[in-house]
Amino acid sequence: MPNDDTRLTALIEELSKLDTEAATTERGDLDLLTSAQLVERMNAEDARVAGAVAAEAAQIAAAVDGITERFRRGGRLIYIGAGTAGRIGVLDASECPPTFGTDPSLVVGIIAGGETAIRSAVENAEDDADAAAASLAELQLTASDTVVGISASGRTPYVIGGLDYARGLGALTVAIASNRASAIGAAADIAIEVVTGPEFISGSTRLKSGTAQKLVVNMLTTLSMIKLGKTYRGVMVDLLATNEKLHARSIRTVSQLAGVDTDEAARALVAADGSVKLAVLILATGATPADAASALDAADGLLREAISALS
Repeated sequence: MPNDDTRLTALIEELSKLDTEAATTERGDLDLLTSAQLVERMNAEDARVAGAVAAEAAQIAAAVDGITERFRRGGRLIYIGAGTAGRIGVLDASECPPTFGTDPSLVVGIIAGGETAIRSAVENAEDDADAAAASLAELQLTASDTVVGISASGRTPYVIGGLDYARGLGALTVAIASNRASAIGAAADIAIEVVTGPEFISGSTRLKSGTAQKLVVNMLTTLSMIKLGKTYRGVMVDLLATNEKLHARSIRTVSQLAGVDTDEAARALVAADGSVKLAVLILATGATPADAASALDAADGLLREAISALS
């Protein structure tokens, strides 16, 4: 078995080949620049991210289709990652229930080191190749689920171990990396490798790499939710009105989509027990709440199809 010095030498050599770890000489003068110049330089680097994401459009679309298909058969989307990548997965998962009205168990974020690692670094957590598999086993992972592994370097042992475990069970596996020919890409069914190049500050992969990861996970959940009927005409219709602002937004949404004033929209929401989607359907078709609810169920929650059926 290699000794510690040999393993460290091999890791240094491995990192030296990664775009995300590269240093560029043209940024050697950052400490000499004014704040305005720094903003201009960093913004120019960030502007490259969207194009890098666009280059992976086909892989992202394939992942969206796979995630949607598994959602429809009762599966879940589970993110795994360490450090910044893990936090991005946890963030996206936590935003789905208030945004799309989903159960918190539908999209889950798992981070190396557990809850503590969301706010603080947990030493060596990303190097534990067995930890993600153990967490996935606790969630009773099945072949109906999707596991998305996120790692800027694309070589995180925690993520590789989790993807290997998930793939062994027949779950759909997706990798999001910032380097080509990544180890996590090789371990997944679908590899989304968004190459954003050297970071503005060498080695700080919470920058362009983190931005790219956020853009991709935004697409995975948002686009799959669109395909599941969580939106209608570009507007969220399954939002949960958990505060005053969201209650006002619900009324405004019903008013806008159904073409009625806010008073009528508010009354329809009461009749629909707070469901924006059901209120719009009632107002658009004149159906009773019971008939509208039945039509929505028959249309698998797709409002456009339910309106067509009742009209």
